[in-house]
Amino acid sequence: MRIAVLVKQVPSTDKVKMDEETGTMVRSAMDAELNPLDLYAVEEAVRAKEKTEETEITVISMGPPAAASAIKEAIAMGCDKGVLLSDKVFSGADTWATARTLSSAIEKIGPYDLIFAGERATDGETGQVGPSVAAQLDMPVLTYVSKIREVNGARIVVERAVEGGHEVVEASLPALVSVVKEINEPRIPTLKGKIRAKQTEVPVMTAQDVGLDAAHAGLLGSPTRVVKVFYPSLSRNGTIVDGRDPERAVNALVQFLKDKALV
Repeated sequence: MRIAVLVKQVPSTDKVKMDEETGTMVRSAMDAELNPLDLYAVEEAVRAKEKTEETEITVISMGPPAAASAIKEAIAMGCDKGVLLSDKVFSGADTWATARTLSSAIEKIGPYDLIFAGERATDGETGQVGPSVAAQLDMPVLTYVSKIREVNGARIVVERAVEGGHEVVEASLPALVSVVKEINEPRIPTLKGKIRAKQTEVPVMTAQDVGLDAAHAGLLGSPTRVVKVFYPSLSRNGTIVDGRDPERAVNALVQFLKDKALV
């Protein structure tokens, strides 16, 4: 079985910066990490490999050269190899252009029986890339998967987390599976895994390598745009009550609550 895992390097949540002119995220000179929600996808792929003989896992990511470290982290957890999609023409991509780039690469280096993805990326919070990749590859997509019941050469049976409970669904392979945190507990890489990851070379593929025209990638190939970036201003016009006269202070507080229709 051939498995692909889609991962993304994201900025640490307290280090996010935006370019106000282009509406894109500034990823240079920024603390970054493997998207925490992708760890569950990596773990599930490794568990599938442990259950099925002759399984190979390829980690695929799109990003700057530094994103190779996210791929290596997944390899340290048990994945076999990785591919980094890195090209200046990929920058500024929205979710659709990102999915187009990823699906083009998968068509080039695939096919794969299973593709795993995290529920969403913490920097965008859209959850759109995984399903978009499946749509562009014309394959079934199973989202919010909380448990994999069965996988064989022809089908996959999973449990999906839905409002009020879970539902059991089945799909033919190949398929893309987007998982939620409930599905597992990601392992900590072993020293052996870290050494192997350090020694593993991550090849880089450009737009030309995946057969993608520059007009269909990055900012140029993105049908959506961020038209304005602004930082909300916080202002509080509070009322100071003199606490030296407790009775007067209590009456003032009660009147304030009445004026706001809170009592």
